[in-house]
Amino acid sequence: MSEGSHTAVLLEQAVEGLKVRSDGCYVDCTFGRGGHSRLILARLGNTGRLLALDRDPQAVAAGGEIDDRRFRILHGRFGRLAALAAQAGVPAADGILLDLGMSSPQVDDPARGFSFRYDAPLDMRMDPGAGITAAEWLARAPEREIREVIRNHGEERFAKPIAAAIVAARARGPVGTTRELAALVAKAVPAREPQQDPATRTFQAIRIHINQELEELSLALPQCLELLRPGGRLVVISFHSLEDRIVKRFLRDNARADRLPPRLPLRARELPPPPLKLVGRPVRPAAAETAANPRARSAVMRVAEKLPVAARSEC
Repeated sequence: MSEGSHTAVLLEQAVEGLKVRSDGCYVDCTFGRGGHSRLILARLGNTGRLLALDRDPQAVAAGGEIDDRRFRILHGRFGRLAALAAQAGVPAADGILLDLGMSSPQVDDPARGFSFRYDAPLDMRMDPGAGITAAEWLARAPEREIREVIRNHGEERFAKPIAAAIVAARARGPVGTTRELAALVAKAVPAREPQQDPATRTFQAIRIHINQELEELSLALPQCLELLRPGGRLVVISFHSLEDRIVKRFLRDNARADRLPPRLPLRARELPPPPLKLVGRPVRPAAAETAANPRARSAVMRVAEKLPVAARSEC
């Protein structure tokens, strides 16, 4: 894969999961470089419609190159899905796709500061025009906060010595570049995992925190459910356990009848029906895809369908 390019993960499987109708209306909440969007457009008829969103201005610029009257792209976080859909005049959708995590162009652009492979300013913002940079956060966050972010978002067992090393270093001067941070982490971590740079988990954790990725996901999922038409599909591709845990719990909870106090004199058909049903089992990339695109190896896709009112009343 060349730098600046992006290969959509689980491309065919995700679009199949949406069950695209030729006259349907769909939302791609994470346009990236448009792999999923282009395949959705290829399956839409003349009356179909696709709204794409992305918080990265570079992705929005790439989407602006698609000359198709059925397509529109807006700049914004998917945590604002309801407002952005209303802005685009989309009252309901037949399918919604969330392809979480970063795109390859973000990782491979040294100026974005996501990767320790390059010596670059420590930025990490998916939208460079919004919020504070990773360097700014590291310069003023309390040691306890840094430790908790690295432990909770990176699942890093050496979070305590890493946070202490960062705070000690910033007393001597700013921790302002990716290589400076990676070097600090390497010195603070007493043991290394095979085939993984010791800074991997710390960079992941700080990126997730700076972009509020888990909070955005938790905000977006209920809005997806509300926006879907009955019979519409929700497809979510996650790339690490923290994301997938949120998705799995949300889909599971909304695919079960409401929990009621025990011993209520209700028969099964009288229980409040769930709004979703799970579709198939979680899907992971095949060996051929991970061999061609190593960044796909941790992906897991989950699909759910919003139950029609009639079907729900029969549960």
